[in-house]
Amino acid sequence: MEGLKGEVDGEHFWDAVAENAIFEFLYNIPGFTNKIEGRDAYMDWFGGYTNILHSADNLRVHKSTRPDVIILEYEVHGRIPSTGKAYDNRFCSIITLERRKIIHWRDYMDSLAVMLSVTPD
Repeated sequence: MEGLKGEVDGEHFWDAVAENAIFEFLYNIPGFTNKIEGRDAYMDWFGGYTNILHSADNLRVHKSTRPDVIILEYEVHGRIPSTGKAYDNRFCSIITLERRKIIHWRDYMDSLAVMLSVTPD
Protein backbone atom coordinates (compact mmCIF):
# COMPACT_ATOMS: atom_id res chain seq x y z
CA MET A 1 0.00 0.00 0.00
CA GLU A 2 2.93 2.33 0.64
CA GLY A 3 3.90 2.23 -3.03
CA LEU A 4 0.33 3.03 -4.07
CA LYS A 5 -0.16 5.83 -1.55
CA GLY A 6 -2.26 8.60 -3.05
CA GLU A 7 -3.17 6.42 -6.05
CA VAL A 8 -5.79 4.06 -4.57
CA ASP A 9 -8.61 4.31 -2.06
CA GLY A 10 -8.84 2.22 1.09
CA GLU A 11 -6.86 1.54 4.22
CA HIS A 12 -6.11 -2.12 3.52
CA PHE A 13 -4.82 -3.82 0.36
CA TRP A 14 -8.09 -5.67 -0.20
CA ASP A 15 -9.98 -2.35 -0.12
CA ALA A 16 -7.89 -1.18 -3.07
CA VAL A 17 -8.57 -4.24 -5.26
CA ALA A 18 -11.45 -4.13 -7.75
CA GLU A 19 -13.84 -7.09 -7.67
CA ASN A 20 -12.86 -8.17 -11.19
CA ALA A 21 -9.10 -7.62 -10.78
CA ILE A 22 -6.71 -9.97 -12.53
CA PHE A 23 -3.45 -11.09 -10.94
CA GLU A 24 -0.71 -12.55 -13.10
CA PHE A 25 2.34 -14.23 -11.60
CA LEU A 26 5.11 -14.63 -14.13
CA TYR A 27 7.04 -17.06 -11.99
CA ASN A 28 8.73 -20.24 -13.04
CA ILE A 29 7.64 -22.53 -10.19
CA PRO A 30 6.18 -25.99 -10.91
CA GLY A 31 2.58 -26.26 -9.74
CA PHE A 32 2.16 -22.54 -9.06
CA THR A 33 -0.73 -20.89 -10.86
CA ASN A 34 0.15 -18.05 -13.19
CA LYS A 35 -3.20 -16.26 -13.12
CA ILE A 36 -5.99 -15.60 -10.65
CA GLU A 37 -9.14 -13.77 -11.73
CA GLY A 38 -11.19 -11.80 -9.22
CA ARG A 39 -10.56 -10.31 -5.78
CA ASP A 40 -12.44 -13.09 -3.98
CA ALA A 41 -10.46 -15.81 -5.77
CA TYR A 42 -7.19 -14.09 -4.87
CA MET A 43 -8.29 -13.66 -1.25
CA ASP A 44 -9.15 -17.39 -1.13
CA TRP A 45 -5.76 -18.33 -2.59
CA PHE A 46 -3.93 -15.98 -0.24
CA GLY A 47 -5.77 -17.49 2.73
CA GLY A 48 -3.73 -20.65 2.18
CA TYR A 49 -0.39 -18.81 1.96
CA THR A 50 1.95 -20.38 4.52
CA ASN A 51 5.13 -18.30 4.32
CA ILE A 52 5.63 -16.03 7.32
CA LEU A 53 6.57 -12.58 6.06
CA HIS A 54 7.95 -10.14 8.61
CA SER A 55 9.15 -7.18 6.54
CA ALA A 56 9.40 -5.49 3.18
CA ASP A 57 11.90 -2.86 2.13
CA ASN A 58 13.86 -1.23 -0.67
CA LEU A 59 10.66 0.09 -2.24
CA ARG A 60 11.08 1.95 -5.50
CA VAL A 61 8.04 3.52 -7.13
CA HIS A 62 8.14 4.26 -10.85
CA LYS A 63 5.51 6.24 -12.68
CA SER A 64 4.67 5.01 -16.15
CA THR A 65 4.03 7.18 -19.16
CA ARG A 66 0.46 5.97 -18.67
CA PRO A 67 -1.07 7.67 -15.61
CA ASP A 68 -3.02 4.51 -14.71
CA VAL A 69 0.09 2.31 -14.44
CA ILE A 70 2.43 2.18 -11.42
CA ILE A 71 5.58 0.04 -11.26
CA LEU A 72 6.86 -1.10 -7.88
CA GLU A 73 10.16 -2.74 -7.05
CA TYR A 74 10.53 -4.11 -3.52
CA GLU A 75 11.95 -6.89 -1.38
CA VAL A 76 10.19 -9.12 1.14
CA HIS A 77 11.68 -11.06 4.03
CA GLY A 78 10.39 -13.90 6.14
CA ARG A 79 10.63 -17.58 6.94
CA ILE A 80 9.37 -20.77 5.30
CA PRO A 81 7.66 -22.89 8.00
CA SER A 82 8.12 -26.20 6.16
CA THR A 83 11.93 -25.82 5.94
CA GLY A 84 12.69 -23.23 8.61
CA LYS A 85 14.77 -21.38 6.04
CA ALA A 86 14.89 -17.63 5.62
CA TYR A 87 12.93 -16.23 2.70
CA ASP A 88 14.31 -13.15 0.99
CA ASN A 89 12.95 -12.21 -2.39
CA ARG A 90 12.82 -9.33 -4.86
CA PHE A 91 9.73 -8.35 -6.81
CA CYS A 92 8.72 -6.09 -9.65
CA SER A 93 4.98 -5.46 -9.84
CA ILE A 94 3.25 -3.63 -12.65
CA ILE A 95 -0.13 -2.38 -11.47
CA THR A 96 -2.95 -0.98 -13.57
CA LEU A 97 -5.54 1.21 -11.86
CA GLU A 98 -9.04 2.24 -12.79
CA ARG A 99 -11.15 4.59 -10.67
CA ARG A 100 -8.53 4.39 -7.88
CA LYS A 101 -8.77 0.58 -7.69
CA ILE A 102 -6.33 -2.14 -8.76
CA ILE A 103 -7.69 -3.88 -11.85
CA HIS A 104 -4.54 -5.70 -12.98
CA TRP A 105 -1.40 -6.78 -11.12
CA ARG A 106 1.48 -8.42 -12.98
CA ASP A 107 4.21 -9.78 -10.72
CA TYR A 108 7.78 -10.79 -11.47
CA MET A 109 10.08 -12.25 -8.81
CA ASP A 110 13.26 -14.20 -8.29
CA SER A 111 11.92 -17.75 -8.74
CA LEU A 112 15.25 -19.25 -7.67
CA ALA A 113 14.95 -17.57 -4.25
CA VAL A 114 11.68 -19.44 -3.71
CA MET A 115 13.07 -22.77 -4.87
CA LEU A 116 16.11 -22.46 -2.58
CA SER A 117 13.96 -21.55 0.43
CA VAL A 118 11.48 -24.43 0.03
CA THR A 119 14.00 -27.14 -0.82
CA PRO A 120 15.41 -29.11 2.13
CA ASP A 121 19.21 -29.06 2.43
